[in-house]
Amino acid sequence: MRRTARLLTGTTGAALAVATAGLLATPAYAGEAPGPSTAGLRMYPSSVAPGAQVSANTAACGEEDTAAGDATAVGAGRFTLAPSTHEGEAIGQFQVPPSAQPGTYEIVAACAGSGRRVTGDLVVTLTPDAEQVVPRGSVKTGVGGALGTDPVRTAAGVTALAVAAAGGTWLLHRRARGDGI
Repeated sequence: MRRTARLLTGTTGAALAVATAGLLATPAYAGEAPGPSTAGLRMYPSSVAPGAQVSANTAACGEEDTAAGDATAVGAGRFTLAPSTHEGEAIGQFQVPPSAQPGTYEIVAACAGSGRRVTGDLVVTLTPDAEQVVPRGSVKTGVGGALGTDPVRTAAGVTALAVAAAGGTWLLHRRARGDGI
């Protein structure tokens, strides 16, 4: 029992040491504070159906810089990001083709001046988040009445089962007595 406790304590201590080392080893960027404004490429909306229009935004290129966007992973081709009025962000748009398959796609943009490369994910679904279909009604699992919910059919089925049970019992009783069939 003590051996197990020591093993678990040692494992927990090692895991804590690894986690602490991971936190201390996070990269630091000179001159920029990490946060949502310096994040990579953001998609609006981030989850779309095939055929939808998507806006790609980034603040990584600076206030006056443009970027070349690449959405060929989803089949949309290349697009341009131009400076916008939103706090030094560059914005561009592309359309997801109607033939796009559901999945997660990496969209890339390269800043024209600095050459910095930023990426973001776009999720293509059959129905976008705003139009989720909520199922209603009963689930057809095969469990339940074989004849449906009609009371006449249900009564007929119960009657047929009762007659079969009574007949089977009568035949077994005759066989046990030796009367034959």
